[in-house]
Amino acid sequence: MAKDGKRGKSGQRGKSGGRGDDDVGPVADLRSLLRVTPGGAPVRLKAHDSRGTPGGPPGKKQALAETAEMGVRLAKLQERLFAQSTAGDPRALLFVLQGMDTSGKGGTVKHVVGQFNPSGLRMRAFKAPTHEEKQHPFLWRIHRALPHPGEIGIFDRSHYEDVLIVRVRNLVPRATWSKRYRTINAFEQSLVDDGVTIVKIFLHIGHDEQRDRLLARLDNPEKHWKFNIGDIEERALWPDYQKAYEVALDKCSTDAAPWYLVPADRKWYRNWAVSKLLLEHLELMDPRYPKGDFDVDECRARLLTT
Repeated sequence: MAKDGKRGKSGQRGKSGGRGDDDVGPVADLRSLLRVTPGGAPVRLKAHDSRGTPGGPPGKKQALAETAEMGVRLAKLQERLFAQSTAGDPRALLFVLQGMDTSGKGGTVKHVVGQFNPSGLRMRAFKAPTHEEKQHPFLWRIHRALPHPGEIGIFDRSHYEDVLIVRVRNLVPRATWSKRYRTINAFEQSLVDDGVTIVKIFLHIGHDEQRDRLLARLDNPEKHWKFNIGDIEERALWPDYQKAYEVALDKCSTDAAPWYLVPADRKWYRNWAVSKLLLEHLELMDPRYPKGDFDVDECRARLLTT
């Protein structure tokens, strides 16, 4: 593979498999390239270069141009998705975004999701559960935030927190969280059966890159609001979180709702890759404008007389 996913001598973009294997060849689609293969070899995050650009453009300038162009296409597909729901089509898309602190979840929402029409979005950033939420099963608050037909749902963190921070911080017994992987898989399968396309993306940031981003927040008073002393404590648990993510990616990457592992150290690649993954899924959904249930010529004639 050409370094950082750049084009090789053949002019083809670098190809890096979803399990850390590298090769040179054409990229049919980014979904195949970044997908965590269900039932495949165990995920080892250290085997994935967080600064890599698998399948991506040869540089930042081209990536920015392509991301902007994809934004126009994404907006058009979103409009078609919403339009077809007015004729009774039940389909929707759920975008699940996970990653370590500073991996760029907020930046992804701003630069990628920000290109959608907000009237067709249902967005939820999941924080620590409220007192009310704790009184219900862990998926209760998730059900309440799901997209309606025609909408694109955005989860900044998600139900996976209940097998991540809950596991690392020992917030519930092992016997409790260990059963949740199967519950999550069944839940996601039920959504797919109901017409929801699920796009789950893990933003893979490096240990050193996270430190640099946290330091940058400390160095800029305008970014102090984004810094939390607790981030330092969470960083000390990095190995535990990496293991928790590996297990979640292994156990919950299914044929119905696979995980996609996106290197996130290079923000321009992160935004390009997420845009392309969303675009590929929406194109597969192939939403169509519904046909009118009226006589166009008759309506035109009537309007011309007014």
